[in-house]
Amino acid sequence: MVGKVTPSALEWSVDNCTLARAMEILGEKWTVVVLREVFSGVRRFDDMRVRTGIPRQVLTNRLAALVGHGVLRREPYQEPGARVRHEYRLTGKGFDLYPMLIAVTEWGNRYLADPEGPPIRYTHRDCGAEMRVAMRCDDGHEVDDNRAVIPRPGPGAHRRS
Repeated sequence: MVGKVTPSALEWSVDNCTLARAMEILGEKWTVVVLREVFSGVRRFDDMRVRTGIPRQVLTNRLAALVGHGVLRREPYQEPGARVRHEYRLTGKGFDLYPMLIAVTEWGNRYLADPEGPPIRYTHRDCGAEMRVAMRCDDGHEVDDNRAVIPRPGPGAHRRS
């Protein structure tokens, strides 16, 4: 009889998991849809609402949460004869989400696109080539095999009690 192999991850607490913390901010469908819109240059509330079909209150809540977490900032604008409104712009913290958005889009384009192909591609502004997200270790090695990546406890890890 072969004994049960216990994963070493079970020795470590997940109470301060940064992935879980990130997903508290980003882990809801409409939040990522809002980010897609802002990355695409759609910055105004009504444009986002009409283009995506997000219910008004849901969009209000998602934008407020992204502003509250410092991912977006509000900037006032005013059309002639109208009241002051706000558009939403990415902060540095927001721009740092671009690789995540591209990685999720790559995955969706690979596995979920319609037969005629993906509806969106992200390209390099300078040369027009399609963008890809690549994994690279701190020593500069590009990692092609996802199985070559091993999660290990970091300096903030705590042993389970």
